[in-house]
Amino acid sequence: MEVHKVVAPPRRSTAAKLKTRLKETFFPDDPLRQFRGQPNRTKLIRAAQYIFPILQWCPEYSFRLLKSDAVSGLTIASLAIPQGISYAKLANLPPIVGLYSSFVPPLVYAVLGSSRDLAVGPVSIASLILGSMLRQQVSPVDNPLLFLQLAFTSTFFAGLFQASLGILRLGFIIDFLSKATLIGFMAGAAIIVSLQQLKALLGITHFTKQMSVIPVLSSVFHHTNEWSWQTIVMGVCFLLFLLATRHLSMKKPKLFWVSAGAPLLSVIVSTLIVFVSRADRHGISVIGKLQEGLNPPSWDMLQFHGSHLGLVAKTGLITGIVSLTEGIAVGRTFAAVKNYHVDGNKEMIAIGLMNVVGSATSCYVTTGAFSRSAVNNNAGCKTAVSNIVMSVTVMVALLFLMPLFEYTPNVVLGAIIVTAVIGLIDLPAARHIWRIDKFDFLVMLCAFFGVVFLSVQNGLAIAVGLSLFKLLMQVTRPKTVVMGNIPGTDVYRNLHHYKEAQRIPGFLVLSIESPVNFANSNYLTERTSRWIEECEEEEAQEKHSSLRFLILEMSAVNGVDTNGVSFFKELKKTTAKKSIELVFVNPLSEVMEKLQRADEEEEFMRPEFLFLTVSEAVASLSLKGGPYLNNV
Repeated sequence: MEVHKVVAPPRRSTAAKLKTRLKETFFPDDPLRQFRGQPNRTKLIRAAQYIFPILQWCPEYSFRLLKSDAVSGLTIASLAIPQGISYAKLANLPPIVGLYSSFVPPLVYAVLGSSRDLAVGPVSIASLILGSMLRQQVSPVDNPLLFLQLAFTSTFFAGLFQASLGILRLGFIIDFLSKATLIGFMAGAAIIVSLQQLKALLGITHFTKQMSVIPVLSSVFHHTNEWSWQTIVMGVCFLLFLLATRHLSMKKPKLFWVSAGAPLLSVIVSTLIVFVSRADRHGISVIGKLQEGLNPPSWDMLQFHGSHLGLVAKTGLITGIVSLTEGIAVGRTFAAVKNYHVDGNKEMIAIGLMNVVGSATSCYVTTGAFSRSAVNNNAGCKTAVSNIVMSVTVMVALLFLMPLFEYTPNVVLGAIIVTAVIGLIDLPAARHIWRIDKFDFLVMLCAFFGVVFLSVQNGLAIAVGLSLFKLLMQVTRPKTVVMGNIPGTDVYRNLHHYKEAQRIPGFLVLSIESPVNFANSNYLTERTSRWIEECEEEEAQEKHSSLRFLILEMSAVNGVDTNGVSFFKELKKTTAKKSIELVFVNPLSEVMEKLQRADEEEEFMRPEFLFLTVSEAVASLSLKGGPYLNNV
């Protein structure tokens, strides 16, 4: 067999290595490649298009596209108006703030966002987190102005954090919210949100401020004297109607407009019923008079000092991460369906600046909602103009239609919220996770039960902590496998995976399947020593010749640090005491370079013990006097 020489990697300066590492860490998509070799005018145009994606498709926009976007925009506006009012109440904010948040942010996103399908506005989970975290220290009933100020300030911090992630190319931070974590978290939050609506659906006046399931159910059954049969009847009727329309649209996607228009229709019909029957005088609570006019400025309400600064920063951080994760996930989902690219970093900047601007215009945290975006996609949207149409529709409502919502019953808003959040409980995805990875399923359950029985933020923290624990286990306990030869071939594979693979007498072939660093070097030392001892015992039992060569297959070792280099040096000393030669197979360039620098006396990186493949190593070493296997 021809033996190929292992070539030392080309020498590169430290600056060149650092440049490559930084580029791969922060610029894996290489956003500057589009500017190479282009004239200055083209560079300027492409830079403007990169910053403002609207400039990419706006020059080619046509009336045909406008018709599709207008239909989509009006459709999602019919959903956004009742949801905006409902989600604002979920966040313990004035209902009008929900409509403000459906007006300005979509305009900002239409200019800066790269998704064609994302429909922007308030979402249930961010509303729940914002309201519950702020209510821990400030009562929205006793001090509504301070609560509103803290909500706007939290929105500013959320936007600042989101935009910073995009500008600094640190989007990988949100990847710590794994799919399993999000599925469990969303399902738990959906349960909590639904239980919170029992206050509106039953007509209860005195309700717990806590968010976990036990205090909520306790509050419900301790105040049965406050239950209103009129409210219950109306709530059940509209909830059944909304659930039926949702089920119909899921079964027949072409009828998406049925579920999209159902919330607005419910608001109109229930408002007429209350107004005509004066049901507000018979136990059915209404939202009351809403302020007419466009968003008032709120930059003077932002609180950057005082005892609540830590609270708003923490609230902004958590709501920012959750809403950003949801928005990017929704955008990428529909981009994959329509086969176009969504730039994650640009999305972070767009959503972040959208919230920063929103905090100064009486808006709270907004992002791309899955239910609204699904309706937008099904309605045939072509560009982000659908967000502009939605925003203009909300503007008309703010200017002229606010008096019509005065008699809208709170029970219908609760039914709208319950119908919207039910879609966050993804049972098929949970079953899929159970089949694929049991530990991920455990993480999902911890997120779910943590949210349901503790609190939203504690459930999220537990799930993220378990995910990080799993990641640390994978780093500190890397997989090492013994490899054997598949008879009649030059292929070496895991002995425990391929039952036909055979160990070669006199050789121990180990594959290390991770970087070697300070976190796992001690474990690898202990594990490798055990492999050697077990191999020697096996050789003695089978009366083969003694172990002569330890071959390390290093194709998967993509990095080493100082501790990793020490591991290999100590391993060389250990094997030398046992008269075993240490052999390296296919060390990658970075690893090989560091090992060569550490091997000043050429003790363990000698050329005669460096090979490209395991088969070449076994064949060459066997011919030099080691045990020879005929079928190698």
